[in-house]
Amino acid sequence: MSNSDDSSAGPRRLARPARLLTAAVFALAGLLFVTSFNTSKGTNIRTDASLLKLSDLIKERSQDNAELEQSTAVARHRVDALADRDDGSTKAEDAKLAALRAASGTEELSGKGLTVTLNDAPPNATARIPNVPEPQPNDLVIHQQDLQAVVNALWQGGAEGIQVMDQRLISTSAVRCVGNTLILQGRVYSPPYKISAVGDPGALKKALAASPALQNYQLYVNAYGLGWKVDERKALTLPGYSGTVDLHYAKPVAPTP
Repeated sequence: MSNSDDSSAGPRRLARPARLLTAAVFALAGLLFVTSFNTSKGTNIRTDASLLKLSDLIKERSQDNAELEQSTAVARHRVDALADRDDGSTKAEDAKLAALRAASGTEELSGKGLTVTLNDAPPNATARIPNVPEPQPNDLVIHQQDLQAVVNALWQGGAEGIQVMDQRLISTSAVRCVGNTLILQGRVYSPPYKISAVGDPGALKKALAASPALQNYQLYVNAYGLGWKVDERKALTLPGYSGTVDLHYAKPVAPTP
């Protein structure tokens, strides 16, 4: 009897700690579920769909910069109006100032000109002419040097003013590309890219045709279908530059002792 009592008591003593351990596991699991819910607040925390993607952040900052440019332009017009009213300058000095403003690109400019449109090649583009190798990815997109080549040719053709997309270029403007997106004066653009210039259309076209860089670009237009379009404009109006005119430049750092 004593042996049977001992054998029956053994399992009962082991079952109690097992039940306690099971209860502890369920309690811990419940705590984890509650913590996960409070962290996600009803969203799926296993995906990044609820996170702000880099592209969204860039678009948001670009829109903020556009709004700041508009407010800056309004403030600048008010300052210019007050300066013109109270500066006590002569007519000759006012005429000289007006000419400097026109040259700086901060005033609206109208006249004849043309618009150049650059675009990436169609999706899945292949060689369109014989004896041309199949394209690499870089052969099918617009690059920074392509945009710069158009801008430089238009200046050489006597352009009085140039606008890239919806922004006027000034002496400190930098046309830069990251991947296949254009970053211009704090704002981001995607192709197709439009570059407009006020000036003699005939002279501007000749300058575009004479550019060695654009002659090379035309090879890719013919081979792979990169976009190239030149439209003559009888009446073209470029907005005045409305961003900051402060010049930022690198400064040497004093050597550490």
